[in-house]
Amino acid sequence: MMTRRSLVRGSAAVAGLGLLAPGPARAQRVQGSARAAGFYAPIETEPHERSFLQWPVNTTIHDDPDFLHDLQGTIATIANTIAAFEPVVLMAARAHHKAIRRRVSAEVALWDIPTDDLWCRDSGPSFVVDGKGGLAVTQFNLNGWGGKQTHAQDGQIAARVAERLGLPVFDRGLVGEAGGVETDGKGTLIAHESSFINPNRNRGSKAEITAMLLETMGAETVIWAPGIKGADITDYHIDALARFVRPGEVLIQIGAAVDPDDPWSVAAFETRERLAAATDARGQRLKLVQLPEPQDIRVDSPDFVSSYVNYYVCNGAVIAAGFGDAEADAEAADTLARLYPDREIILLNIDPLGEVGGGIHCATHEQPKV
Repeated sequence: MMTRRSLVRGSAAVAGLGLLAPGPARAQRVQGSARAAGFYAPIETEPHERSFLQWPVNTTIHDDPDFLHDLQGTIATIANTIAAFEPVVLMAARAHHKAIRRRVSAEVALWDIPTDDLWCRDSGPSFVVDGKGGLAVTQFNLNGWGGKQTHAQDGQIAARVAERLGLPVFDRGLVGEAGGVETDGKGTLIAHESSFINPNRNRGSKAEITAMLLETMGAETVIWAPGIKGADITDYHIDALARFVRPGEVLIQIGAAVDPDDPWSVAAFETRERLAAATDARGQRLKLVQLPEPQDIRVDSPDFVSSYVNYYVCNGAVIAAGFGDAEADAEAADTLARLYPDREIILLNIDPLGEVGGGIHCATHEQPKV
């Protein structure tokens, strides 16, 4: 099963998305298209300036204090691991910094940006570049994954980071999450329609929403697959299933054969078929590399996410999850080593993240170096 995480109910209000608090470096909000301004989202393998993560603290979302402590420990482990390769910023309200500092290395910087949850891929800043030294933030306007989770602080994080860095913010009006779209950095996106062409996020036709996504990401074409609406909080984010390794090559995690009684399996095979039949912005067919699903894993739960492809590429390393299936874990590590030959491959036990329906990629967000 490829769910990201179970539905969590809460307030869907977006607090202050369009208002930037006063500060020494104020972001300029641009009501327009990153693409029209010559900006685009680079592929994750490009060099990073730093990585961002968020500290989960909201007890409405995570009401078991022992589990929340374990979840925070997982974020600390990911931050400490990445910090051996590139600068890391962990965002949290200042009141939590003393406790966090006891769990993270001195190489992890703490920024006073309040958070609710840990999903930095979705609520953190999404950066775009112009290839000439320019850097900006492009806004996804998080609305709690279609009104499913409270996000009073998380809904403001992208704008607050842009303000702190003094960066312009492009806002085409798209509502969604960066975990719902993959880019090759050369004009091609892949995404599930269920995460964007969905009235819980965007109104309008498929053509109109496609145009907004392309303008937000600075791309030329979207390869859409249907996905699944309503079965998990994300409406089936693509980054749990398929990732661009490089332009023209996609890694997908999929079972040996479609299970017609499992909607996740049906959707995954449909995505594979769409990708196999598609051409990218350069007019070329995609090369697909497949990874199997792990079977004998540590956590026995129908909602547990065991996605190898939800890895994070940082400077010099690929940080991925291992799930206790020795054979599948080894195959995942070997495949990643072959696909990323110049990077160290590190598999971490991030089971608490899987229990809340996510992975390492969901919890991280890169700032490209310009």
